Amino acid sequence: MNYVSTRGAWHEAPQPFSAILLEGLAPDGGLAVPERYPAFAPGELERLAGAPYRDIAYAVLSRFVGDIPAGDLKALIGRAYTAEKFGSDAIVPVRELEPGVALLQVSNGPTLAFKDIALQLLGELFEYALAREGRRITILGATSGDTGSSAEVAMRGRKRIDVFMLSPHGRMSPFQQAQMFSLDDANIHNLAVEGTFDDCQDIVKAISADAAFKRRYAIGAVNSINWARIAAQVVYYVHGWLAARLGSGGPIDVAVPSGNFGNILAAHVAKRMGVPLRRLILATNENDVLDEFFRTGRYRPRSAAETHATSSPSMDISKASNFERYVYDVVGRDPAAVRDLWARLANDGGFDLAGTDAWKAVGASGIVSGRSTHADRIATIRDAASRYGVVVDPHTADGLKVGREHRDPAVPLLCVETALPAKFAATIREALGRDPSRPPAFDGLESRPQHRTVIANDADVVRAFVAAHAQPVE
Repeated sequence: MNYVSTRGAWHEAPQPFSAILLEGLAPDGGLAVPERYPAFAPGELERLAGAPYRDIAYAVLSRFVGDIPAGDLKALIGRAYTAEKFGSDAIVPVRELEPGVALLQVSNGPTLAFKDIALQLLGELFEYALAREGRRITILGATSGDTGSSAEVAMRGRKRIDVFMLSPHGRMSPFQQAQMFSLDDANIHNLAVEGTFDDCQDIVKAISADAAFKRRYAIGAVNSINWARIAAQVVYYVHGWLAARLGSGGPIDVAVPSGNFGNILAAHVAKRMGVPLRRLILATNENDVLDEFFRTGRYRPRSAAETHATSSPSMDISKASNFERYVYDVVGRDPAAVRDLWARLANDGGFDLAGTDAWKAVGASGIVSGRSTHADRIATIRDAASRYGVVVDPHTADGLKVGREHRDPAVPLLCVETALPAKFAATIREALGRDPSRPPAFDGLESRPQHRTVIANDADVVRAFVAAHAQPVE
């Protein structure tokens, strides 16, 4: 399996997995995508029923990783997904809420968020590839709340890796901030940017587009612009279908809270590979750019001033990076069409696919959408606690609310749990009048010393900080 860019780079010379693993953005500013989606043969999925999560992971990931020997890849997967890290050998339990409705519990990792599923594997893959090639890497990332801590925990103490993580100053929950800022490892650098997540993401993209700087410091990515993140998330949709199909072998619907579009993109990829996912139900919060697109065909990212700070902060995103990968698919995997659309985005502030062949492909992809507000989150958290005896975090509440709005009683519905409620105590307290429980390891987290640098919303200032603290490779 080799890779090309959504905007045309590498089409003449497709790249192997290990090259795009360490590359981040493609040289043309596009995102790495596989040349084709590897399909499951008839009966192959069913034979995975009852298999351990690690075996399912190998069955999926080996299709995307062509340049790591099978034994090595199995060992990396084995080290990433352990009962010690994820609480049990199940790794991703599926919990039935009521007949036909279940939670896909992908939030049991070391930082209590679904990002751990991909980033624990990414840490192992990075360390393996860097050691094999005798290289080091500088990770430059942006986080709206959960990617940062998941990446830092996965990368902390690794000798060939420096991490510079940008987060929007004052826009994460106290728990999320403390998870990141309480780390004191020499290779971890937290930069609190005076702006929004989209500003942080724009800075990462601007620095990654500086070819000379990127080469000098070997800039790589842990955000979901890194294809390995998406591939790792495809695994839990395969696992989720196997667990939630209720023995029928038929299709299921999945409800996915969406900010940067990586989580639901992995569901889209799983569907393209032949996993029987019928509708992919995308849930936004008040930052509803994606809901607007899937209802109308119009894609119009908002400005920083128009981006709301909400009680599901990890979804306070207006420019969803992984949306470009999806658009690449619906325009027939035509990089010229993607370049044209992204030029319109830059010049006009958006584009409209309504009435085009691409819009027909959007409909055929099975994605439907809905919007959830703070009042909806509070009501859903209360209802889930009363009806099911389950406390869900506000992002999962967004997904559950929109998923139930679109529910077809004849088709099982799997709702993706994206974080544990301990990370969002203020919202849980408002909804239920009590604090959520938290694992003992996190007691007193917010009172621990915190280490971060507040920095201007300026790519040149961030570039200078990285140059002052990272080790150049040339």
